[in-house]
Amino acid sequence: MATVEECRAALQKLAARLAENAAAAREKLDFDRSLACRITDLDVAFHGQLQGGQISGLTDGDDPRAKIKLTSTSDDLVALVNGELNVMQAWTGGRIKIDAGVFDLLKLRKLL
Repeated sequence: MATVEECRAALQKLAARLAENAAAAREKLDFDRSLACRITDLDVAFHGQLQGGQISGLTDGDDPRAKIKLTSTSDDLVALVNGELNVMQAWTGGRIKIDAGVFDLLKLRKLL
């Protein structure tokens, strides 16, 4: 099981990767949504804002009003960010849950 620090680092790594590709991501994701990531096996959560293809304001704690919610185990989150776990396979296989509107899911698919 990954630690809370490893999960935080994975999300920061994802945020940095998106920031590096901000121009290309902005073309794919021209929307502004609140984002929450819940880690089931550690009973922790993180939240921030997805805007312009970047994650900003990433901080500890849940946001029950988030428009996009990702739920996974700590190991699956780290594997997703490191490219060791395919997002679509993990989602269809039930290893991760993504709760978002249909149009947001379509936009996220372009990014992933």
